[in-house]
Amino acid sequence: MNRWTVLALRALIVLLAAGLVTVQVMVVPAMVRDLAAEPDAAHLRWPLGLIALLGVGTVEVALVGVWQLLTMARRDTVFSRAAFRWVDVVIGAAVAAWLLAIVLAFVLAPGEAVAPGLVLLVVLGGVGAAGIALLVLVLRTLLAKATTLRTELDEVI
Repeated sequence: MNRWTVLALRALIVLLAAGLVTVQVMVVPAMVRDLAAEPDAAHLRWPLGLIALLGVGTVEVALVGVWQLLTMARRDTVFSRAAFRWVDVVIGAAVAAWLLAIVLAFVLAPGEAVAPGLVLLVVLGGVGAAGIALLVLVLRTLLAKATTLRTELDEVI
C-alpha cells in the first residue's frame, strides 16, 4: 500500500479519535448537566449520557480495528487469518452501534421530551449502522475468498 495513503488514513483516524475523546470528556458531561436542568427531559439524562458514551466507544473500537487492518495492509499481511479478528471487531462495533440506536429510539420515543423527527433520525442512524455491519460482512466474505486463493497460489508457487 502506498506510504502516503497509509499516512493520510492514519492522520484521519487520529483526528477522529481526538474528536471522539473530546466528545466523551466534554460534550457528553455537558449534555447530562443541561438535561438535568430541563424539567421535561431530566429523566433522560442518564440513559442518554450512557448511550452517548457507549456509542462513541463503538466508533473508537471500530477505528482501532481499521487501524490494525491498515497496518496489516501496509505490511502485506492482510490476507491472513489474523485479519479476520480485526474485521470481526469492526462488524461487532457496527452491530453494537445498531443495538444502541434501537435502545435510544425506545428511550426517546415515549412522551413529549423530544420531537418525533429526532426519533426518526436515530432510527435512520441505526439503519446506517446495520448497513455498515452488513457491508463489512460482505467484505469479510471477500477477504476469506482472497485469503483462500492466496494460500492456494502460495502452495502452487
